Amino acid sequence: MKIIHYAVVAVLLVGVLYYLWMKPPTVSPVLDSRAAEALAMVQTHRALGYPTILEAMTEHVRSMSDRNRVARLGEWRVKQVEGDQYEIRVWLRDQGATGQWFEREFIWHADLSSKRVNAASLPADGVTPKEPDTEPAGRPTTPLPQP
Repeated sequence: MKIIHYAVVAVLLVGVLYYLWMKPPTVSPVLDSRAAEALAMVQTHRALGYPTILEAMTEHVRSMSDRNRVARLGEWRVKQVEGDQYEIRVWLRDQGATGQWFEREFIWHADLSSKRVNAASLPADGVTPKEPDTEPAGRPTTPLPQP
């Protein structure tokens, strides 16, 4: 009986070590205050049809549940690109009407120095509103060539 007990503990220990070894390297927002700031900046950024990106994502999961479909929102991951620029990723898995699973990865770039959030993937582009043009309407952004 002791051998079985030790075997179970060993298998669990090997499983935990394998998980930690295979886990992708990400910056833990808890350990890096700049990464936490970038994550908060993305999650609280305006979304199309919702006050924030985080609310848009969680509302999608809730609405799928209301329709008896399964949707899963993955873990938010933060990676420093360079300097004050961070990349924030989250995946979303949806179960379609036929039972197929669809997975989309949402990627945003957060620039802490300019306090800007840009969508960096097509799914994220569908959630993030476009930045308004800084030039007045009707005025060309580049000078026209003179004859």
